Amino acid sequence: MFADCYRNKKVFITGHTGFKGSWLSLWLSQLSAKVYGYALAPLEGERSHYAKLALPLESNVADICDFARLSAALQDASPEIVFHLAAQPLVLESYRDPVTTWNTNVMGTVNLLEACRHVPSIKAVVVITTDKCYQNQEWSWPYRECDALGGHDPYSASKAAAELVVASYRASFSPQDLSRSLLIATARAGNVIGGGDWAQDRLVPDAVRAVQAGRYVEIRNPKAVRPWQHVLEPLSAYLLIGQHLLAGNEGAAKAWNVGPSERDVASVAGVLDGLGQYWPELKWQGTAALAHETQALRLDSSQIATALKWSPVWPLSRALAETAAWYRRGDSAYLHSLPQLHAYIADAAAANLGWAI
Repeated sequence: MFADCYRNKKVFITGHTGFKGSWLSLWLSQLSAKVYGYALAPLEGERSHYAKLALPLESNVADICDFARLSAALQDASPEIVFHLAAQPLVLESYRDPVTTWNTNVMGTVNLLEACRHVPSIKAVVVITTDKCYQNQEWSWPYRECDALGGHDPYSASKAAAELVVASYRASFSPQDLSRSLLIATARAGNVIGGGDWAQDRLVPDAVRAVQAGRYVEIRNPKAVRPWQHVLEPLSAYLLIGQHLLAGNEGAAKAWNVGPSERDVASVAGVLDGLGQYWPELKWQGTAALAHETQALRLDSSQIATALKWSPVWPLSRALAETAAWYRRGDSAYLHSLPQLHAYIADAAAANLGWAI
């Protein structure tokens, strides 16, 4: 996979204890990479996906806002590529604690890029932001990478600001200034679902907790439309972008949308009803919205499809089925992560996607 470019490579992941970070760590371990992690301890403790996987990686438990510790960790690891996932990722939490959200998402990104500038081994950085970094117009067509950045809530605005930080570093510190090639890309993924997510105020984890408690899950905005995708979809794109950066492809050092096909854009209610087909115990009801949230959001992923030949593997129906299956396994759910990854890779290979062959 990925032209075997990650085999024996030193890879540094910020946010490796989180939902996406733990899945990315699992995949890179399967690719025979030497993985180094830097993140806060998982809020879920021993129940977290990261803790249950018990992966063979070197983990630094520290804050992305601690520049000295981050710099030291990067210097010690001397990786060739960095995936930056550490973030405050929740919209409602950003209203409760905007200062931490801004510090983590903006200054954390500044810290990461500034530290990377001074580690000669690093050739590539992939910074993960979000589809919510766009100035939302509530229009019906998908956002493209050239559309204006912005954000109403502190989370979305801070991620738009992180995109500006990356663009500034890319423009200000060229390979000539560094006397080496350091290529930086950003990835803006849609709404991600999948096993191992236990975050508060996020659709699937809230639904799981409601089912476990024998109650209805309360939904703030059931008509909100989002580009839903399984967690493995954006991870395959991140790894593909990283492959191109490691190969010295300067054209890959830009912003990339990573979303599902248009037919898999769905409302919150549609996703819950879809999950209910595989999980009859799941019941939901609408409730009053707690804060401003975008009503409609779609992504145009034609750039990555054309330039890097990436496309989604699983339709939304399969993503919902795999997600429901993971959580319904109870205590043995974590044992399902690796077989699920293998199934996704096999389906990508069957679809003749270049990264999987």
